[in-house]
Amino acid sequence: MNVESLPADEGMAFVFDEPVSSTFWMKDTPIPLSIAFVDEDGRVIGVRDMQPCEGDPCPTYGVDEAYVLAIEANLGWFEEHGIDAGDTAELRVMAYQ
Repeated sequence: MNVESLPADEGMAFVFDEPVSSTFWMKDTPIPLSIAFVDEDGRVIGVRDMQPCEGDPCPTYGVDEAYVLAIEANLGWFEEHGIDAGDTAELRVMAYQ
């Protein structure tokens, strides 16, 4: 919520300790975003485009399968990079020195 801008090739990762089936919403988020959901096997199981919402209730966005990782990026980022359901994804933690 309240994210007003996102650099072109950056995003936000939501990592879960166990598979979940919860949904995301865009309450008070003024920029459109896309979200990719990734299962325990590292497979993208769905990509959704999400629009800003100032009302109540806001639409929710999810997938029919459980996931352990959700990645938000600027609207259209996944499509522009050819990423869709069935592709694989890996979250790497990098340390800067």
